[in-house]
Amino acid sequence: MARKSTSGLSGIANTIARSGTQGTGKSRTSAPALGALRGSLAAIREIDPALIDDWGPADRLDEFTAVNSDDDPETFEGLKRSIAEGGQQVPILVRQSKTEGRFEVIYGRRRLQACRELGLKVRANVQDLDDATALLAKGLENAARRDLSFYEKARFAEAIQKAGHDTDTVRQVLNLSAPGLSHLTKVTQAVPMAVGDLIGSAPKSGRPRWTALAEIFTARRMTEPRAVKLLERHRDLPSDERLDRLLAEAAKRGAQQKTGVSEVTPMEGVSIKSGRGAVSVSVKRSGATEAFADWLDENLEDIIQRSHAEFTQMNPPDDT
Repeated sequence: MARKSTSGLSGIANTIARSGTQGTGKSRTSAPALGALRGSLAAIREIDPALIDDWGPADRLDEFTAVNSDDDPETFEGLKRSIAEGGQQVPILVRQSKTEGRFEVIYGRRRLQACRELGLKVRANVQDLDDATALLAKGLENAARRDLSFYEKARFAEAIQKAGHDTDTVRQVLNLSAPGLSHLTKVTQAVPMAVGDLIGSAPKSGRPRWTALAEIFTARRMTEPRAVKLLERHRDLPSDERLDRLLAEAAKRGAQQKTGVSEVTPMEGVSIKSGRGAVSVSVKRSGATEAFADWLDENLEDIIQRSHAEFTQMNPPDDT
């Protein structure tokens, strides 16, 4: 894969590059990152992956899965196959850990995991980096390689802030304007993390779709438990399609709320309608649910009686 030169990058890359020529001030702490990313051959070593620990805020979702299309050569299985056939071409970046003899990975987690699974030593560029410089180096690597998806940027920005860094650092690392960071923050504040985890990186979905989802949760048109339940039923779908299903369900529920009737389909052939006056369950006596409908017909009375007894036990009548 062709690599961009640092001189051709903007934002964070230029910040780090400039720091290598400045002689005073805080910017000097970023100077080692430029040297690290230019790849000092003397610092490249082959290291046992078992000696390398994780470090810093996560910058990707679906870390070792295919977050793009199935034929994307950058998927994890494609990367693993490439390393097995031709060796590891691009070193990862690590620094020495406080624990003697161990290291911390700054970037290159997918390459590290691939080497782990292949039983190979990993080629690593070992640099002496402080936390701030390591974070900048991580941001530059993301700028030089595949762009993070909108939601990955949002979660990465959130993780950087939770690690104690200010908004200026977040903007510098991700090359963001103030409004750009605000858009990311709006999403992470409104969309529950469990929901975001189940959706995944959604690499083809940009700000409009994620902002729409954030507005749905802000307006309480969708609850976290309902969203989680829906997404768990669609784990087999690609990430972008899971997001689309959730948006479609929220739109349907919004239309139903206007009429005072809601309807959900927990499984194909089964629907539950809830209105102001009653709740009804419908099971088709055909196709995949035919046998289930027959069984339910025979057992429904007992199911309702047992459910009501359980409800009464958990919600005793008020005698006062």
